[in-house]
Amino acid sequence: MLGAWWYPAQLKTFETRVEAEAWARKVESGMDGGTFVSRAEAEATSLSEALDRYEREIVPGKKGDVQEKSVIRMWKATTLVLRPMAAIRSADIAKQRDEWLKTCKPATVLRRIALLSHVFKIARHEWRMESLTNPIEFVTKPSLNNARTRRVTAIDAITGRGADEGELERVIAASGSAVLPAIIRLAVETAMRRGEIVGLLWENVDLKKRVAHLPETKNGTSRDVPLSSRAVAALDASKPSESDATGNKAVKGKLNASVKALRAAPLTGLVFAVSSDAVTRAFERAVLRARRTYEAECKKAGRVPDKKYLTDLRFHDLRHEAASRLASIYQLHELAKITGHKDPRMLMRYYHPRAEDLAKRLD
Repeated sequence: MLGAWWYPAQLKTFETRVEAEAWARKVESGMDGGTFVSRAEAEATSLSEALDRYEREIVPGKKGDVQEKSVIRMWKATTLVLRPMAAIRSADIAKQRDEWLKTCKPATVLRRIALLSHVFKIARHEWRMESLTNPIEFVTKPSLNNARTRRVTAIDAITGRGADEGELERVIAASGSAVLPAIIRLAVETAMRRGEIVGLLWENVDLKKRVAHLPETKNGTSRDVPLSSRAVAALDASKPSESDATGNKAVKGKLNASVKALRAAPLTGLVFAVSSDAVTRAFERAVLRARRTYEAECKKAGRVPDKKYLTDLRFHDLRHEAASRLASIYQLHELAKITGHKDPRMLMRYYHPRAEDLAKRLD
């Protein structure tokens, strides 16, 4: 037997002597049997301190650190952060879950719960809190019933003109950004994620072979994305111009030898010098401006605006749109290689064919 003498002194405060003696007997019994695990670290560390350490030590090594930090801020805004880790129970998490579900979608709440679960796992395995139990294990997770099915309207609601990208053309026209139009076209043609697009390097783009290589993706694996002629055109239009290379306005037909050599050399660096958040904000502003223009046109023509046209349109919907379009060309296993989905069930959440398009295949 190891005996109680082998372990460091254990301290805990109680309101009554009876409670203190019962605790002491339990601790000594565990020490005598060699099964005692100290709870001192878990009882002395608040959830706020654990979140700070997690953000400092764990988050930098994870993909999507911006989103992780945002989730941490949400937990820090709760009253639970004041409690010791050992004092947080499943009922506390369930109560917070229900509170969030009143205003947030299930997927959002699930991400927050998943992060806290990982905090407890790290604390137990790496931060000397072996006695800590994970309260999230016994909490019912929210059902993911909020999968979006938003498709881009393919017919211009004003003129009735047939257009493959009716809404997107209006958003592009309303954009005040120099790079957003190319980013939108690339997104809807390739099903690439926002982060993959803004992280794309010229050295990983082969316009002749029409392939974009993504060395790092959300699921931790690399993949090659085929480029349509429209995607190639969007990328080609994003190449640095002669004026970018010289710093002066290029004169047509009179490029000097150094500029010609630079244009002939392989391009390096980011294709789009913009952040993920900047893309989202620019897209939201463009959608809002496009909607206002559409409403003004309807008012002038004496028409009632379509409530669904140019509303509730998010940049991530372009990935849904692209997956649905590509599904008419590729088989499921080929489509998964393009989009980067490992689980076909997740891919199906992005595939939303129109019933009228499926009906055409019956003929």
